[in-house]
Amino acid sequence: MRLKPTYIFLFVFLSNLTSFAQIDPSLLKRIPKDTVKNILNMDALYNRPALNINKTPISIGGYVEMNWQKMTTDGISEGHQFQARRLSVFMSSAISKRVKFLSEIEFEDGGKEIAIEFASVDVEFHPLVNFRAGIIVNPIGSFNQNHDGPKWEFTDRPISATQMLPGTFSNAGAGFFGKKYTKNWMFGYEVYLSGNFDNSIIENTENKTFLPAAKNNPERFEEINSGEPLFTGKFAIRHNKIGELGISYMKGIYNKFQDDGIVIDEKRRVSIFALDFNTTIPKTKTFITTEFAWIKVDVPGTYSQQFGDRQYGGFMDIVQPVLKRTILGWENAVLNVACRLEYVDWNVGTFNETGGNIGEDLWSIMPAISFRPTSQTVIRFNYRYQKQRDIFGNPPAITDGMSLGISSYF
Repeated sequence: MRLKPTYIFLFVFLSNLTSFAQIDPSLLKRIPKDTVKNILNMDALYNRPALNINKTPISIGGYVEMNWQKMTTDGISEGHQFQARRLSVFMSSAISKRVKFLSEIEFEDGGKEIAIEFASVDVEFHPLVNFRAGIIVNPIGSFNQNHDGPKWEFTDRPISATQMLPGTFSNAGAGFFGKKYTKNWMFGYEVYLSGNFDNSIIENTENKTFLPAAKNNPERFEEINSGEPLFTGKFAIRHNKIGELGISYMKGIYNKFQDDGIVIDEKRRVSIFALDFNTTIPKTKTFITTEFAWIKVDVPGTYSQQFGDRQYGGFMDIVQPVLKRTILGWENAVLNVACRLEYVDWNVGTFNETGGNIGEDLWSIMPAISFRPTSQTVIRFNYRYQKQRDIFGNPPAITDGMSLGISSYF
């Protein structure tokens, strides 16, 4: 939920931080993130390190991301840039037996934007049947659920997950989730009805079909443009020796098709299908995670072919630990080499007039080196090489450059 950084909000937030600071440090204890193998991407919201106040049900934690980068596109560069990407603070509370509350507040770009990314009450009736209501993160793909900066070896979030899919897309809504495991197998599901997209996905400054534009509309937390809720569902299956496979689907009507009971337009739908998979190769400890998504949007016939009705794309991360030992006093410090491969096509199809392929696509390769003094902190160095074509398929714009960043839980 996007908020204006008002004095009232900051006063309340800082007052709470001050009250925590006045507590005797001896009453605080670190609650490590869950190390049990039986976890899924859907558990990422609770699978975080946090600081617990002794004899209270409240815990608090968060993470920070900052980096330096220098990028060049077709020989033109804006020079050296230091970026305070985000500061996320999460607070949770065990309200009573099998009733929990969790919230995450994110400050982006040095506080230019403040977002309530997650704030829900979870009620457990049975491990397979849990009710959730509040501001939820719609579980489309895996990154939308498991996006914390310290978990990744790259300073930038995946292009397909943020510029094609609406990354960290959250809405007011409610639904059910649950999971079950037996021996090496685990099954999980989530199903929600929530706030929806709106006309901004085809009426935006990008001048193309662009789902992330819906995130800029704070009114989606109060009303649904079409009056019809967005459905989001995900099923995940995991084997401890193979990995986790997730299948997710999202569908809703995005346009205002009636006003005061009078039909003014036909119903126009947006639907998304996504697959994600992650695994660790036991012998080499190589970690692989990938996600691909396919989007279909009912674009009005009066719009030009500049607005695509089909999109697809995804990414694959390969992370290889090369050294794990005590380094400079840090026990079990890890040095990794990694690589991210990305592809996005914002306009799948051919021109009606010529039959030629419509451009508007991008591919990128990003090798990386990362150092983890602990599992909760990562220092990462990335190099990006990227080619992006315009709608007419002209010679691609070439972007390359380096970035160096740090991200850590606290």
